[in-house]
Amino acid sequence: MPNETLGFGLVGCGLISAFHGKAIQATPGAALIAASDPQQDRLDKFCAEYGCEAAPSFEAMLADERIDVINVLTPNAMHAQFAIPALEAGKHVVIEKPPDMTLEKVDAMIAARDAARRKVAISLQVRFRKPIQAMYQAIQDGRFGKLYYAGAHMKWFRDTSYYHMDDWRSKRDQGAGVTIQHAFHYIDLLHHLMGEAAAVEARMYNLAHPDVQLEDTLQAFIDFRSGAKGIVEASTALWPGTDIRIEVNGENGTAIMQGERMTTWKFREELPGDAEMTQIGDAAVKTAASGAADFAFTEHQYMIEDMCNAIRNDGEPWVTLEKARGSLEMALAMYRSADEGRTVELPL
Repeated sequence: MPNETLGFGLVGCGLISAFHGKAIQATPGAALIAASDPQQDRLDKFCAEYGCEAAPSFEAMLADERIDVINVLTPNAMHAQFAIPALEAGKHVVIEKPPDMTLEKVDAMIAARDAARRKVAISLQVRFRKPIQAMYQAIQDGRFGKLYYAGAHMKWFRDTSYYHMDDWRSKRDQGAGVTIQHAFHYIDLLHHLMGEAAAVEARMYNLAHPDVQLEDTLQAFIDFRSGAKGIVEASTALWPGTDIRIEVNGENGTAIMQGERMTTWKFREELPGDAEMTQIGDAAVKTAASGAADFAFTEHQYMIEDMCNAIRNDGEPWVTLEKARGSLEMALAMYRSADEGRTVELPL
């Protein structure tokens, strides 16, 4: 296995498929074999661009012995219905975020993964961003001391046409809306960095897309089990869109990432190399603030490389179903809080 090329098949050729296609092509020891999509014109266009076969059906890809990994890039509420059959067919699976739209479906995928003894990775690729990895390591090393506060601030812009690109993008039950569709990456980062949440209070609004029956703006407050507090601000209504900001504050330090760049890295006890930490990342790299495809595929490549290593070495992917489940639970608690106008305790 260490020297074998791993074959990939993609289910769904929508907006995000280009990033998976490029990431697979750029990963040594990975090959894009085939793709499937119910829209034939979209499928043909993708296959022509990325040099892979147009599979006659999803079932044909499951029967294709050249394909080791299935990337599930379908609408959010359809992930489990493709991931579980893929696992039962003996394939490893990469699932675009979120893992699905209910905890029950995630638990069913975990059971299918364990029964099949295969690997499942969730495409929460922002966890691979270098400033985030540095923050995570500093937390593990205790440099912040007691964690006090963390914030995720996403002030983006999407034109109304974005919500009409695909039918599911304007339907909450299909996994649309700023909370699950856009902010989920950054809710996940707070879960990744700060740990489990104990309670969530959220409000949701539609500020700038009146013909779409979804929230385009989220404000959420989080009580973490550690005692730390958190906040999520997320919107697709704020023209022209500004870079994501993630910050972590503790009794002994503060770190802030803006876009892909570490902008603040201050600790009471300085260590060699601290002065260079604000050089991590590239301020010129776009991070989707002003457009749905305005970001690089590099982090998707890191995710694909990580998955290949997990398969070859019988290890665990960096973002497992269990890790993504905790982030989904936080997001679902935000929906429940906004719908019911109350603080929601976790676990749900």
